[in-house]
Amino acid sequence: MLRRAVNGAQSLRHVVLFKFKDTASPADVAKIEREFRALATVKVPQVRQFESGAHVGKENLNQGFTHAFLLTFDNEQDRDTYMAHDDHKAFVKLQQGIVDNKIVLAFWSK
Repeated sequence: MLRRAVNGAQSLRHVVLFKFKDTASPADVAKIEREFRALATVKVPQVRQFESGAHVGKENLNQGFTHAFLLTFDNEQDRDTYMAHDDHKAFVKLQQGIVDNKIVLAFWSK
């Protein structure tokens, strides 16, 4: 079933959290941020919206995850196109040696 946002009522949200390796330099982290933004805003037009930021919470519940990325899609087909895109695959490879762990989840906004 193809679900699509209707008048902004629902969107498919794709959340990515990164925990960087202790050996990752500030330049490494900046490179990941820059490449993720380019992937989502230039290289894959199916991404409707992209947001990102570094952790600023004071609860100490982030378990070492320091950066969050939120991608918005109109439907599952657009998300699947993004996931299969060659530039996405290259970005996943770029993370090797820099990203220690990640969490990825998707949900339909209400």
